[in-house]
Amino acid sequence: MEQHRADDSRPSSDLPAAIGRPALRALTGAGITRLTDLTAWTAEDLLRLHGFGPKALGLLREALAARHLSLRP
Repeated sequence: MEQHRADDSRPSSDLPAAIGRPALRALTGAGITRLTDLTAWTAEDLLRLHGFGPKALGLLREALAARHLSLRP
């Protein structure tokens, strides 16, 4: 019987995994675990996080737009 273990390194999240592990670590380290958390952040703020780059920003903007959300201007 195979046991499934919860991933204790990351709280329940709806952040897209496609942004990559370094970007996910940067976001969770900054306390961002849900897409709705991102609405309080600007693109410039996110790009200052170590491990977070333009590719991750684009993917997050797409995910936010799909939910009718956006980053803070």
